[in-house]
Amino acid sequence: MLSLTHAAIRGSFINASRREIREATLPELTTISWDDTDFLGWRDRKKDNTGYVVIEIDGTPVGVRFTTAERKGPRRRALCAWCQDVVVEDDVAMYVARRAGAPGRKGDSIGTLICSDFGCNANVRRKPTLTEVGSGAEEDRIALIQRRIDGLRLRSDDFVRRVLATR
Repeated sequence: MLSLTHAAIRGSFINASRREIREATLPELTTISWDDTDFLGWRDRKKDNTGYVVIEIDGTPVGVRFTTAERKGPRRRALCAWCQDVVVEDDVAMYVARRAGAPGRKGDSIGTLICSDFGCNANVRRKPTLTEVGSGAEEDRIALIQRRIDGLRLRSDDFVRRVLATR
């Protein structure tokens, strides 16, 4: 992913009001390894039920504002729809995004299960277990990690394109 500035992030949102964009708490950008980032995702420190994702679509950053319900009751196991990591036991939350444009202004939204802390970038790059790879060959391990990365990019891109769709 291309490195982003705070101005580029604020200008990328497709489903947030000007007030929501202005009030968004942005992440610290100096600590991000952009080469290992397929999407930039973070939770708002001031609003615990709000999260943000910025991905690159056709070379342009596109930002989505999410909300999530407060968790009540016991934790349930779920699979992140984006990284689909079955080994990492990170918490997963149902994130809902208002659609862009007129559909979003009418209240239309879509949701998906994503790692609560948006840790998918690290999850797809973790060293796979021998069971996952099926062999001890280094080239098989590298190929599996690349398939995970490609899958994350495909699934996150597809979701953001659905937020953009106006029909």
